[in-house]
Amino acid sequence: MEHETHHMHEGHGMTGLQEQSAHLSQNHNPRTFRGQFWFSLILTIPTMLYSSGFQDLLHFAMPEFPFSGYLPAVLGLVLLSTGGWVFIRSGLAELRSRKPGMMALISLALTVAFGYSAFITIGQLLNLGFAGMDFWWEAAALVSIMLLGHWIEMSAIMKAQHSVDELAYLIPDNAELIEGGAARIVPVSSLKVGDLVLVRPGSHFPADGIVEAGRSKANQAMLTGESDVVAKEPGSQVFGGTLNAIAPRGPIAALLDDDSHDGHDLAVLGALEVRLTGVGDQTVIGNIFYLVEQARASKSKAQSLADRAAGWLFYAALAAAASTAIFWTLLGHASPNFILERVVTVLVIACPHALGLAIPLVSAITTEQAARSGLLIRNRVAFESLRKIDILLFDKTGTLTTGERGFVSAHITRKGGLEDIDELLSVAAGLEVGSEHSLATAIVAEATKRGIEPVEVKDVMTNPGIGVNGRVGEFRVFAGGPALLTNQKIDIDVQDLVVADAANTAGYTVVYVVRDTLLLGFVAIGDVLRPTSEQAVSQLRSMGKKVAILSGDAHGVVNAVAKELGINDVYAEVLPHQKAEVVSNLQAKGKTIAMIGDGINDAPALSQADVGIAIGTGTAVAVESADIVLVSDDPVSVAKAVSLAKRSYAKMVQNLWWGAGYNLLAIPLAAGVLNSLGFVLSPAIGAVLMSLSTIIVAANAQLLRRQR
Repeated sequence: MEHETHHMHEGHGMTGLQEQSAHLSQNHNPRTFRGQFWFSLILTIPTMLYSSGFQDLLHFAMPEFPFSGYLPAVLGLVLLSTGGWVFIRSGLAELRSRKPGMMALISLALTVAFGYSAFITIGQLLNLGFAGMDFWWEAAALVSIMLLGHWIEMSAIMKAQHSVDELAYLIPDNAELIEGGAARIVPVSSLKVGDLVLVRPGSHFPADGIVEAGRSKANQAMLTGESDVVAKEPGSQVFGGTLNAIAPRGPIAALLDDDSHDGHDLAVLGALEVRLTGVGDQTVIGNIFYLVEQARASKSKAQSLADRAAGWLFYAALAAAASTAIFWTLLGHASPNFILERVVTVLVIACPHALGLAIPLVSAITTEQAARSGLLIRNRVAFESLRKIDILLFDKTGTLTTGERGFVSAHITRKGGLEDIDELLSVAAGLEVGSEHSLATAIVAEATKRGIEPVEVKDVMTNPGIGVNGRVGEFRVFAGGPALLTNQKIDIDVQDLVVADAANTAGYTVVYVVRDTLLLGFVAIGDVLRPTSEQAVSQLRSMGKKVAILSGDAHGVVNAVAKELGINDVYAEVLPHQKAEVVSNLQAKGKTIAMIGDGINDAPALSQADVGIAIGTGTAVAVESADIVLVSDDPVSVAKAVSLAKRSYAKMVQNLWWGAGYNLLAIPLAAGVLNSLGFVLSPAIGAVLMSLSTIIVAANAQLLRRQR
């Protein structure tokens, strides 16, 4: 019962999924169809063995007993009123709503097969002179085959459902709430936004939040699809259900297992103090449940086509049956029994069970795979459109870049006398080490990354608008922008000026480092690309997609990022409403557009685009405006989404051909078009082909799981 408690956090925002799961369990539980299938199969076997038609077909005889000849009829009626009644009831509901579809076709086939067989049997019993072979064994086999197909379908759909449900099991039942410097155990359901919790090594995070203290690594693969653990430190975002991946060992494990531990010693290696930013429905997992259910509720274009096709096929089956009767009657030499048998055969095998399975099964598997890869599909129609996108417009900040400023390059002057860039960064970091300015942070971070010890700078002072200065031994050192050069009347050589101007033109911020009146060099600070941005652009191009940047940032800044990523098309200094206009103008030229963004200013463009893709770590407005949400901030996920959309659509098309192709071939054969050649398709062979078509469709959809 442990999983059950995990899944039922009262008030924790998971009730919507639980209700849907309960609905599936009651109405589409594969166990129900499995039980009905085995029951039907047990009755079908003697029905077939004691059917005279089946015995004649295979040239064998069964031991007889009183009324054994009527055993197929009795068992057939039991089958119709048990396993067959599931389909007939659903078919009647479709007919009452005047929307005949899959169930109407199945119930039509069953009703005709059993009705015709009863007609023949009663005629023989009362010696009314009816001739012909009854279909009891074929009808019984049809019920078992239909139940087998539904068992396969529901098992696959429930498997997809359970794979998403498993995420709920990752949420722990309890959490350690920090109050007054001490941690105490509380139910996860009692947590609220703003609470501070302690997450120990090897434990799952109880909700979403920001790390306030501690350093560790988290396994986020179940949400974002990232294969590597992700470093977590103060300021890092963590997600409920993910794992604090530093496992406790040795003394730490002993400490955590010690029953005498009272929760006051919070400074455990790998333990994180997390300030909660989202609980229940506000968490990423809660959002996944909501969006997955929303995706299941929304029908794709292909699925809508399949539903309509089933309705058309219902009328087509009736028309084909009527045409068969008229054709053989007008031909003149066919017996009434032959004509009736052909009509019944057409109606029996017109049931396209595989067609009904073709799209829902692919959709279920696609939704599951997408969720496991950190892709949340909110709109299936838009998701399918992703395969035919012409241009992908990326916002820059927070999408292709981290939104933070970082070190780009450094330059030492010829007259400065420094040996290398490390010396320049040592002086600059010494001046900036105490500052919280983004430029200072970037310089210090680069020095730390390179293992450079900052020079000890004394008497550090800040000059607003100019920079900082301090004393190193007998020298005065400075760091600042162009105003520093003017203020200190620093000369700069033409060669150095050219390099500095190039950095400025590229959109970088240049920080000059001066000793007394001598320019030592300068550091260029700019947008930090996400580590996988170049890979994402490359993968999308390999798929034949055009990539462009649509940003409100300055031309120089955007062009610098575009140049680094090899992107030629740039739309810079664009206001939020103008972003939507850019998308609209491209659409007016016949282009299908996808927009990828994370901010409020991207919302209009996300809504205008044929497909809007929001970074899940972005604003709520952007997420609500999007058709697809990426749980992670990895732009490679966009390439994943395009690839999955293409593979999903290909499987849908393949399955539609398998499902519809069976009917295109079988109905004419059932009508007797090859009768002159001595070939007549019997209901039995038709039922076998129908079963084979269903199994092929199910197996073909399952192949999606093998593709990564």
